Amino acid sequence: MPATDPQQTILVTGANGQDGAYLVERLVGEDHEVHGLCHSDEGAARLAAAFPSVVTHVSDLADTAGMVDTVVSVRPTHIYNLAGNTSVERSWQFPTETADVLGVGPVRLLEAAWRLQETSSREVRFLQASSAEIFGDTLDVPQREQTPRIPVTPYGAAKSFAHEMVGVYRARGMHASSAILYNHESPRRPESFVARKISRGAAKISLGLSNRLVLGNIDVHRDWGYAPDYVDAMITILASSKADDYIVATGRAHSVRQFVQTAFSYVGIDDWEAYVTIDRALYRPADPKQLVGDPARLRSLGWRPSVDFEQLVHIMVEADLASLREHDSGFAPAL
Repeated sequence: MPATDPQQTILVTGANGQDGAYLVERLVGEDHEVHGLCHSDEGAARLAAAFPSVVTHVSDLADTAGMVDTVVSVRPTHIYNLAGNTSVERSWQFPTETADVLGVGPVRLLEAAWRLQETSSREVRFLQASSAEIFGDTLDVPQREQTPRIPVTPYGAAKSFAHEMVGVYRARGMHASSAILYNHESPRRPESFVARKISRGAAKISLGLSNRLVLGNIDVHRDWGYAPDYVDAMITILASSKADDYIVATGRAHSVRQFVQTAFSYVGIDDWEAYVTIDRALYRPADPKQLVGDPARLRSLGWRPSVDFEQLVHIMVEADLASLREHDSGFAPAL
């Protein structure tokens, strides 16, 4: 696990999300001043309750004045931009919002950070949470940092623009890096995402709480990793002396079908096909068939994933089993 340097003032946007929560959890245990940016007062209250030492802020990447005010007041030495909806499906429903928040939003934050750096004569390091979706339905397998970006979704297109602008500010003299994140999951992933939908569904069926799991296309391949490992990767990238783009991936692809099979096998169900229904209405308008990354550049910094695909699936299913059993017993653990 990478260590971070002392005496940092860190701004984490999207601090209530899966990655943001793991990152904040890591940083509060170290000698840093941590600020968390949330989308709502409710989110800020939840963050403050979970991490009393974190200074909370409420704003939105679509709000230029809000971004400037936050950066000016915090005066961060390090910024992790993890904000914005991470649902590719939702980007098809709200493409203009996606373009503004995920595409232009990071530029608002980059420009505010650049102005702070210029006026304070102090380096501001910036990490953009980019996405494998920027590569689209590429023929390059595995993908590398130099792979041409041909996004096929509004989400991927917005992320691609932000990714390009990080490079622009890096060329301008800013320590700005992109972590090109491949699929990474954990028990903190919302059930609207397919990996958590599968782990929760398998757990429910094994406990007799359900008899059906409805999925879309299960023959797409993804490079799945464990979210805390990917948070460690982001810390490693920002700590590097050289700003650059880094693919964060395991280097191995598995299909959604394999995820289903592994999850059901863990709960002792071998005939998973008897419980799974494929609904073509759940297919995306466009969906890259095989996204698998080559993490060689990141590995050169010393990063390695600690959890493999099978372990990841087991962690998620076991967490859902425990949660469902606690709920069924009437015991709800304190948050």
